[in-house]
Amino acid sequence: MTVNEAYLIYFSPTHTSKQIAEAIVHGTGIKNILPVNVTQQSAEEIVIPTSALAVIVVPVYGGHVAPLAMERLQNIRGLDTPTVLVVVYGNRAYEKALMELDAFAVPHGLKVIAGATFIGEHSYSTEKHPIAAGRPNDADLAFATDFGTKIIEKIQTADSMDTLYPVDVRAIRRPAQPFFPLFRFLRKVIKLRKSGTPLPRTPWVEDESMCTHCGLCVVHCPVGAITKGNELYTDETKCIKCCACVKVCTKKARVYDTPFATLLSDCFKKQKLPQTIV
Repeated sequence: MTVNEAYLIYFSPTHTSKQIAEAIVHGTGIKNILPVNVTQQSAEEIVIPTSALAVIVVPVYGGHVAPLAMERLQNIRGLDTPTVLVVVYGNRAYEKALMELDAFAVPHGLKVIAGATFIGEHSYSTEKHPIAAGRPNDADLAFATDFGTKIIEKIQTADSMDTLYPVDVRAIRRPAQPFFPLFRFLRKVIKLRKSGTPLPRTPWVEDESMCTHCGLCVVHCPVGAITKGNELYTDETKCIKCCACVKVCTKKARVYDTPFATLLSDCFKKQKLPQTIV
């Protein structure tokens, strides 16, 4: 069987999920690509036909699909549509995120024929405390492209939708995680919480003289927590700590210095590899 078009669906405040999504679709060779970017707003009512391929890529926040991403996907539905589910996490763990995405997809008429977990630079990563810095790298993107090739081969090999078999995302291989760094991380997290150390609720401008009020942080904030003309303030009732404003600031005026960055950088130095199931 064949598919005529690909719906490229992603939530990507810091562009890591977008890069993976684009590489996968590129690997399929499908020419008619329909981007559905839910980073800044919810998807409109979309019904994806059986003759199309849906590729959904979202980031993991704290071991779960980013809640805002899940909310903004709700208007997307399929008609037994072949679908690829991908979660992108910051080298710690994606926990049950892929299963959460699967639990969304199936009732929405999306037939999950492939799944994957990829690594993206952690939102809290800095030069001082790097956490999967530079991921996805060239090797990750090549792997994503190859994954796309395997997906289209699976589709083309099937005689019909009945023989285009779904996958159980629970069966995907988990990345190796050394025990002692994980134990050290959990112990330090417990100690940090017991200490009552206040944690920053939003990124902030540390040196106001560095901010040029260019408005990039305003444009790239997915929740409107920063307003034009008032770039020094971040609304903590809206902020989701994606750190898009930090990553996009060309003057490095915005920072998010959290103790968790130190812990994640120290305990998860070993770089994990992407995993797929087709």
